[in-house]
Amino acid sequence: MNPLVLPGVYAPQEDTELLAGALSDEPLPPGAEVLDVGTGTGALALEAARRGFRVTAVDVSWGAVWAARLNARLAGLPVRIRHGNLFEPVRGESYDLVLANPPYVPAPDGRRAPRGAARAWDAGDDGRLVVDRICREAPGLLRRGGVLLLVQSALSAPDLTVGQLRAAGLKAAVTRRQRIAFGPVLRGRERWLRERGLLSDTEDKEELVVVRAELPV
Repeated sequence: MNPLVLPGVYAPQEDTELLAGALSDEPLPPGAEVLDVGTGTGALALEAARRGFRVTAVDVSWGAVWAARLNARLAGLPVRIRHGNLFEPVRGESYDLVLANPPYVPAPDGRRAPRGAARAWDAGDDGRLVVDRICREAPGLLRRGGVLLLVQSALSAPDLTVGQLRAAGLKAAVTRRQRIAFGPVLRGRERWLRERGLLSDTEDKEELVVVRAELPV
């Protein structure tokens, strides 16, 4: 997974790889409709397209849109790539699978970067500014038997994600976990996160999780 990364666009990291692993576990038939929301470089969209799925990718960043389009062209893969805020460009459409690697890092003062690479991780003071929207809106885009795969940090309350999706009528659970070393963003916020009680005094790694939610048939 080595797509071209343009300036200001989120580069695939451990969370991308974790979500790609969850994608590989889904027994979808060729031709299944897949949505990758917050596509960034298009890495996950391309993984889905390689499996023969019909893929739509969305990102609010024009830089990400152009990066994803360029990477799709270089890979020779057919991916429909749209510019827009979360699900707005695909209203009225439905999917067999929705992939989401949203911003999920808690930010001091409820920060949400208006542009640049930080827009891909800053997510308000609890890290749920975008995750909550996905929990509200994604169920309405799933077909019967459709699946949402969402990756986030344990710092942004995955149990709350699971609860919200269950309340929306989906079967939801955490299906993958991975502990990783703090990256530059968390290292820069480590003291603040400990003061807020989001990190204990002894924690020195971040846990990433994948939440899988399925709309019953």
